Amino acid sequence: MTLTYDMARACVAAAMAKAFEIGIAATIVVLDGGGHVKSLARMDGAWLGSIDVAMKKAKTSVLFEMETQAIWEFSKPEAQAHGLESTNGGLVTFAGGIPLKSSGGTLLGALGVSGGQVAQDLAIAEAGVAACNF
Repeated sequence: MTLTYDMARACVAAAMAKAFEIGIAATIVVLDGGGHVKSLARMDGAWLGSIDVAMKKAKTSVLFEMETQAIWEFSKPEAQAHGLESTNGGLVTFAGGIPLKSSGGTLLGALGVSGGQVAQDLAIAEAGVAACNF
């Protein structure tokens, strides 16, 4: 199974709906399993800086096949991989990046969100992922 444009667009649309619901202007991106853009939306009013952050959240999630906030546990000071966030052109280790996996657990890509507070980005990302039934 591969991640299609229509699947990626559905994830972005669901995430955007959540962002509208909670009043956040966000950038939402879906990357494929190789880390390449499949779909991206920068909502009206979203900061320009949110584009790069959303992309890096999705990239981080693709590269390590886990939610971005989980990577913090490995890379925080005193952890075994402290400094990991400085690799791969810069990673993001706070919430808002979630891998997209098939029902069988195969990595298809990742969704990244930036624009609100960390908890808001996570809620928007979770809504996008929940709408994607792979």
